[in-house]
Amino acid sequence: MAKFQNIKRFFFKYSLIPPKKWRPAAIVLVASFFGLGLYILKLSNAAAYLSDDPQACVNCHVMTPQYITWSRSAHREVATCNDCHVPHNNMFNQYYFKAMDGLYHSYIFTIRAEPQVIQARQPSVEVIQDNCIRCHAPQVKDAKTEAFVEDHHFNRTDRTCWECHRETPHGRVKSLSAVGHMLEPIKAQTPSGLQVVPNWLKDAMQEKNQETLPQK
Repeated sequence: MAKFQNIKRFFFKYSLIPPKKWRPAAIVLVASFFGLGLYILKLSNAAAYLSDDPQACVNCHVMTPQYITWSRSAHREVATCNDCHVPHNNMFNQYYFKAMDGLYHSYIFTIRAEPQVIQARQPSVEVIQDNCIRCHAPQVKDAKTEAFVEDHHFNRTDRTCWECHRETPHGRVKSLSAVGHMLEPIKAQTPSGLQVVPNWLKDAMQEKNQETLPQK
């Protein structure tokens, strides 16, 4: 009880509690902001960003080509989005970078200012390059190759890996019209119960199979 009184005195001391006649309006306003915040968190599926699930990246539909091209690449078997796009030097920096990047993406998507061609910003470029080297250190620092390949160290460390490996892992063609949604529904954009193969086609295939079965 004494602790509550101390908190109450603190709020009154710094005029953080409005006069009595304004308190109902203030309570409604605070509750509205709180409710709106919860609604936005739910609508944006914010909890998904705490995981390593690659489908969290397609909560914003503009990232669908990047997700689809990754899911058809060899990197799908060994690396998720977070393995390449966030730093791994320590956990604090990892989540800090992820939060700052996510806030920037949310802001751009909310004001509809996303570019026609999505390119990594300089901080992201540095992180991606560090992660390329982190995973592929044996190829980058191969002593045998350094001994007989001219400019090996320069070519492997003084430019980004994707200057040569342009199709890794997202490919060159990334537009929505070129990539589409393929035949793999994306959870964040797909209503529950959606079937890739429509019922009329299933029925037609079943009838066709029955016609081709040998008669007993």
